[in-house]
Amino acid sequence: MKLLLMQPKLEKTIVQLENELRDHPSIDGVIFPEGYLNENVQQACSLAKKYSKILIGGYRRLNESPKDRAILINRSGDIVLDRIKYSQTAFISIEGLKIGHILCDELVRQGVAGQDTCGIDLIVHPIGVGMFSEEQFDEWIHEARKIAVAYNTMIIGTSHADGSFRGSDVSIPIAYCFDANGEAVFVSKNDVRTRVLDVLTKTVTFS
Repeated sequence: MKLLLMQPKLEKTIVQLENELRDHPSIDGVIFPEGYLNENVQQACSLAKKYSKILIGGYRRLNESPKDRAILINRSGDIVLDRIKYSQTAFISIEGLKIGHILCDELVRQGVAGQDTCGIDLIVHPIGVGMFSEEQFDEWIHEARKIAVAYNTMIIGTSHADGSFRGSDVSIPIAYCFDANGEAVFVSKNDVRTRVLDVLTKTVTFS
């Protein structure tokens, strides 16, 4: 499976997602940051169906609290995973892979909080905005590696290219992938290029 990792700029639409889908016909799916879809979920479902791609990331229900939710949309445009942030970790089997989905600071607040943790093939970790310090960057990378080892699974994370946490004047875009042994496939700091990861061969290409 080939997964495209987006580090888009914050936007009210999902134009950047549509551009990536149009420009990368050979990929199987896209991972995008927490909240990126905002409330454009139906449009995202239409894009998934139009391009026959899996979409994994986060969206918002702005009138609810917590407003952030995890989402996974299959190639047919159907929502097959939708859960509120800080609830139990959700898992879904899709195209032969058992995928877990954690959102942003769930990484450090609750980790993998589900019961069905046997045989996980991949954990996806959509992150909101960039890290607010070098120390936070190091902490989150360390925690991600620990989860990969603990559950013997690949884990992939990606944040927006811009935006800051609670008005911080520091924002460090982050993206990473660790394999099931905790070895870094890549760790990215302040490099917001689009990446395509081949999950099987663990090779990464840039676009």
